[in-house]
Amino acid sequence: MIPVTSSRPFGTVLVANRGEIACRIIRTLHRLGIRSVAVYSDADRDALHVALADVAVRLGPAPARESYLDAEAVVAAAVATGADAVHPGYGFLSENPALAEACDRAGVVFVGPGVHALEVMGDKIAAKQEVSRHGVPTIPGIAEPGLTDEQLIEAAERIGFPVLIKPSAGGGGKGMQAVRDPAELPEGLRAARRVAAAAFGDDTLFLERLVDAPRHIEVQVLADRHGSVVHLGERECSLQRRHQKVVEEAPSPLLDAATRRRIGEAACRVAASVDYVGAGTVEFLVSAAAPDEFFFMEMNTRLQVEHPVTELVTTLRGERGIDLVEQQLRIAAGEPLAFDQADLGLAGHAVEARVYAEDPERGFLPGGGRVLALREPEGDGVRVDSGIAAGTSIATDYDPMLAKIIAWGPDREAAFTRLDRALGGTSILGGVSNVAWLRDLVTDPDVRAGRMDTNLIDRRYSELHPGEPERAELVVAALAAHAARWEERRGTAGPLWSVPSGWRVGSAKPVEYVVDGVTVRVLGGPDAATVTVGDDSHSARLTFRPPRADGCPAEALLALDGVTSRFDVVRDGGTVWLAHDGRARALRLLTREERLATRLAALDRGEAAAHPELRSPMPGTVVAVPVAGGSRVEAGETVAVVEAMKMEHRLLAPVSGTVTVHVAAGDLVRLDQLVARVDADDETPDAPPHPADAAAPAPPAAAPAQG
Repeated sequence: MIPVTSSRPFGTVLVANRGEIACRIIRTLHRLGIRSVAVYSDADRDALHVALADVAVRLGPAPARESYLDAEAVVAAAVATGADAVHPGYGFLSENPALAEACDRAGVVFVGPGVHALEVMGDKIAAKQEVSRHGVPTIPGIAEPGLTDEQLIEAAERIGFPVLIKPSAGGGGKGMQAVRDPAELPEGLRAARRVAAAAFGDDTLFLERLVDAPRHIEVQVLADRHGSVVHLGERECSLQRRHQKVVEEAPSPLLDAATRRRIGEAACRVAASVDYVGAGTVEFLVSAAAPDEFFFMEMNTRLQVEHPVTELVTTLRGERGIDLVEQQLRIAAGEPLAFDQADLGLAGHAVEARVYAEDPERGFLPGGGRVLALREPEGDGVRVDSGIAAGTSIATDYDPMLAKIIAWGPDREAAFTRLDRALGGTSILGGVSNVAWLRDLVTDPDVRAGRMDTNLIDRRYSELHPGEPERAELVVAALAAHAARWEERRGTAGPLWSVPSGWRVGSAKPVEYVVDGVTVRVLGGPDAATVTVGDDSHSARLTFRPPRADGCPAEALLALDGVTSRFDVVRDGGTVWLAHDGRARALRLLTREERLATRLAALDRGEAAAHPELRSPMPGTVVAVPVAGGSRVEAGETVAVVEAMKMEHRLLAPVSGTVTVHVAAGDLVRLDQLVARVDADDETPDAPPHPADAAAPAPPAAAPAQG
């Protein structure tokens, strides 16, 4: 980062946030020699930001309203630790005037704008009216307080369809409704009011004309207490899923130099209109069909998630790498900006991908868990802002973002190529993530060509289905378990057939593993085996490289029919976690008892029958069990409900029969944990073991060396 001055703006700063942004801010505090104070909830007691800070203070229990959203508790922690200032990060209380006011009452500096700017820009109707008076173009529509549904319906006829219904309060796309047919408007208004009231406690709505093929362009601004306002170029944030940004880049491939200058000047006028102080982002909507026209949407009165791409491309007097967090701190301390607009420029291109704890192949279901091992990418032009480390828990109580992977290159193609390579070198084992899907997105031909809009992801990636494990993945999982059993018996006394090589007097008997329902038979040792998957046999050799001390996983090198692939691997009980080219997968090895139950079910109901077990599709909390153990349920009836990151998933009975429940409401469950079992009406649970199981091997009991 560019050293602006050697002075230290504050002695102690409390970071009123969590996750990757808290870690990001704490690292800048350390660089500047400022004592850092972290706050945490009970869910984050062992989180990375707590470990990084010099001091950590508990705020309260896991629910955000009782911890991170409690402004008085945050300020009390600041006072108790002698903090000079509070940095709110983004999200939580970052745009809430209550925190700024509480800081002011306690004599603590709020690292952000004044209450007036927070209040005006926090109300989208007031914001549009304010910027219009300063000559900033806004989207045609109606934005007045207290509009009734009847008034909005009447206004829609004047505006013209299609229209976009937007709540005045809040953000993140919550409550927004696109309406193309006048007949759908009344129900759209009712739905938007319901969501807005529940999410923000305010059901005020306004209308805008819906811009087809919209591009989301935002401008980073800095403003000090001495009247100086500058912009640091724009970011393209059009790759969104359900109005949530996923991939951002700087500069935008859409704008020409003249439009870039005009939109930057407009952003500075927006900031000046409310006497803005600090770092902020002014968001605009641009039609792909008319890229020289832009319309003000809103101003985010805080640091943005995507600020690293601006840091990587902005030059200050020709040197690249400004630190926006440092600028926030210096402005909050009353220092004037040490540069003006003429000192700032752009060099190269940067692109960022948000890594979320969610599964794109299961409807983007969020997931928790524990990070068993972690490999983060390295290399020229690659930056990682992460909130996790090996051993940390993935909390399901908050936003599912785990990290951001950012790449810089001398041009757009180089930046995207580096980002794709960096995502391919990322392994998060122990929890689901969207890394593999991000690789698909950043290599999409339209994305690489800059042909995109805010609807591209929802249009193209709305119907994703779980992919079957690749053959190499099945083989690695089976051989990892096989290697563990082999190592257990190495050097022990006993007959030759006690070693799991498959050796027998007469004909050999392969050792059988069932991996995610697929039978894999292994003959020989892991370093020289014949592996049969289905009807196909392969030569295989699996060797391990030990894990690193920093929590990087063990590497498994698989030579399958002479083709070598590298996998990161870690075992967690009966589950083998694998990562390869950015794709992480949890493969479950059935125990002897589970294989027996599956075979009995197949004998009684046929191979095509539904499996009797219900397992959690994500780590989370059991919020309801509407059936009693031992009772009869019908196929399709809800047996349990699991919640994670504010999303519910219902587990339905696969067949009609008698249910055995293994959890209770309030229980925490792991990914793939057994929740219940439904024995079909015609099943005989106490049937004798099938002869084929007489020689089945015991489940693997040890893992290869791992971190």
